[in-house]
Amino acid sequence: MATLFPIPENHPQRFILHNEVHARASLVLDLPVRASHLALLLSTAEKIQERQHLAMLCERFGVTPPKQDADHFSAAFDTFQIRWGQHGEFSTYTFYVQDSPEDPFSEPALTKVPVDWLALLPGKVMVAAHAAIITKPNEEAYQEPDLHIVAAYFDGNPVVGSEVTGGAAFAFTDFRIHVDGFSRFLIIDNYLRTEQAGRLLQRLFEIEVYRVMALLAFPIARRLAPELKKADRQLYTITNAMAQPDSNDAELLDELTHLAAEVENHISSSHFRFGAANAYYQLVEQRLDDLREIRIQGIQTLGEFIRRRMEPAIKTCQSTASRFTSISERVSNAGQLLRTRVDIMIERQNQDLLASMDLRAKMQLRLQETVEGISVVAITYYSAGLVGLIAKAVYAAGWPINPELTVGLSLPFIMVAVILAIRRIHRMIKTTTT
Repeated sequence: MATLFPIPENHPQRFILHNEVHARASLVLDLPVRASHLALLLSTAEKIQERQHLAMLCERFGVTPPKQDADHFSAAFDTFQIRWGQHGEFSTYTFYVQDSPEDPFSEPALTKVPVDWLALLPGKVMVAAHAAIITKPNEEAYQEPDLHIVAAYFDGNPVVGSEVTGGAAFAFTDFRIHVDGFSRFLIIDNYLRTEQAGRLLQRLFEIEVYRVMALLAFPIARRLAPELKKADRQLYTITNAMAQPDSNDAELLDELTHLAAEVENHISSSHFRFGAANAYYQLVEQRLDDLREIRIQGIQTLGEFIRRRMEPAIKTCQSTASRFTSISERVSNAGQLLRTRVDIMIERQNQDLLASMDLRAKMQLRLQETVEGISVVAITYYSAGLVGLIAKAVYAAGWPINPELTVGLSLPFIMVAVILAIRRIHRMIKTTTT
């Protein structure tokens, strides 16, 4: 009997997170088996549609449909098994039939699925593949199969393959889409266990899906190559013009700002796709490592074939993304340099303006001093006139004074008084401003 311990309350998502490792467990398959795999690219609206469409299939066969928030589902129907998974950009459907006719690709597993239901599946097909696990035909155990017989399953095309899963099976494909619109995988059983068979099929299908999804970025990289060259030339033209002594910094800054906007627009529009390509390619490499391939003399392994053909495309995508990032940094550096030059030019203009204002202020001060000097004379003159009038009036009243002498003697005193008054006004202004 289990002992219950008084531990704290469980986190609301504890059991969901704990059981996530079992969420996409491989199916247990009885061998031999045929399988058909579809990967469909879906919009947000189509993802809602596909749940309803899957529920219709379950209702048709009396099977409990997946929950509304489920992103994976497995069930057995009358004549086939289905495995559905919803991923970030796409959804996958795998159909299994646990028997194998003489030619497994003439009657693939998809023939057991209702045709009318298949025709209404939402989304766009990215990958369609048939696979079959067959027993070794009349050959000694662990002996490499006859490649001529294997090639017949692929319409005579050159095949690639290897011994996989620690020698438990041989896996072959030609990585071509045949006349039925499907690619093909052939697995020859040595001593596969039922769980190994499910994992092997899942890995092969995932390799096919992830390699195609990774290559979605390649057309974008090719389309952006001319834009990359154009941006590089524009940046060179601008930086070369910046080095000229008679360059118009304002116009260059406008051109640089426009170029920066174009580069950032290209980066924003392709950033997700290039990042997804790297992530998908890492998954491809991981699944190839999980196959544990052993070379068959005379043909390429799956990993060798895929890496040799995919790496240039992935490197092109990585190089394009890296070069756009580099150009963005260079544009930013050039913009900072140009803004510094503009700021320095503005500071110089401000300094010249301040110097001009300082000179103007000095000239105004000198003019003011000149005006003050003239004002002293004028005030003295008018004050002396007032004294003269007063002296004449006193003289007319009978006082024994000489008006002209009185005016002459008063001039120095009037002038000193005016000067002292002006200085006092200056001191009062200074005191007020401070």
